[in-house]
Amino acid sequence: MKDVMGIIYTTKDDFALRELTASRAVAALPVVGRYRIIDFMLSSMVNSDIKNVGVIMQKNYHSLMDHIGAGKEWDLHTKNDGLFILPPFQTRENQGTYQGTVDALRSNISYVKRSNQEYVILCSTYSVFNTTFDNVLDEHVASGADVTMLYTKYPIEDRSSSSNTAQHCYLDLDEEGAVRNIEMGAEHHELENFSMNVFLMKRELLVLLVEQAHAKGIYSIHQAIKAGFLDRGNYLVRGHEYTGYHKRVESIPSYYAFNMDMLDEATRKDLFASPVFTKVRDEVPARYAKGAVAINSLLADGCVIEGRVENSVLFRGVRVRKGAVVRNSIIMQESDIRENVEVEHVIFDKGVTIREGRLIGQKGYPIVIKKNFTL
Repeated sequence: MKDVMGIIYTTKDDFALRELTASRAVAALPVVGRYRIIDFMLSSMVNSDIKNVGVIMQKNYHSLMDHIGAGKEWDLHTKNDGLFILPPFQTRENQGTYQGTVDALRSNISYVKRSNQEYVILCSTYSVFNTTFDNVLDEHVASGADVTMLYTKYPIEDRSSSSNTAQHCYLDLDEEGAVRNIEMGAEHHELENFSMNVFLMKRELLVLLVEQAHAKGIYSIHQAIKAGFLDRGNYLVRGHEYTGYHKRVESIPSYYAFNMDMLDEATRKDLFASPVFTKVRDEVPARYAKGAVAINSLLADGCVIEGRVENSVLFRGVRVRKGAVVRNSIIMQESDIRENVEVEHVIFDKGVTIREGRLIGQKGYPIVIKKNFTL
């Protein structure tokens, strides 16, 4: 796919994710013991042989820049094309956030225009999935579509748990897979074709779309496609169904559910069917002391387990001391669970220390402790 470039639009800190995105972008959110959310989209592009990838940054992007660096781990540190970091233009009036995808693209339109690839894949970082885009491009070209939008089936009964329906979009498709309409922000409807915020089109068409949308004061890419292509009726927009594992991480419950999903071996194999690359950090292997117990858990390098861990995800360097119990929890890097402490249904950010007592949350709404906090 050498004739395709990639653009990743990183969303700003999200209030629904509370303490977890207070000082980091959603794209930099740690997941599954050693990864960040952006790793899955970057890896999908690299596994599709896309060599030109632009990452549009927003407020609180320093952690994200530290993670992806020059793109070495994704083999994007090349002289020709490679990884392009597109930070926001900050002024006294503009604090480094965009009003939407269209606004972000227009601010970086010079990068899009000077690229040489014919096609562009545009995506955001709320969705976690892992794929290759070769068959999407083949289908796009064969069908003669102007725009192809990835979607996945989202059962109606699963929507009540979401706290961010205002940003959800659903596709109304005809029998041949063409998009007839896009429903945006509707709480009650019968459509199951959930847009994954992944779009494939010609690069020149994206430039035209962005310029037209900006002139009309449109900031949503879905709204731009609806107003610029669907309502005018002279463009073909098609949907491409993605049937692999997909999770939209946009709230504390969805973040917790995603990590817990990875404890299931079949689900984990589905998501990691293709390689997922991340920043390399050399650590000693996890160490289990005599009498330690670990059941159905993911433990990263550098962990020291002296107590009991059940159904949990532990990041690098976590220590669970003698007599401590960790159940159904997500414990991030360098956290310390002291002797005889019990935690269940909690999410600890980096460097949390709990010295004594019990901390018990609920499965549907776990307790979240911010970074470097001591209890």
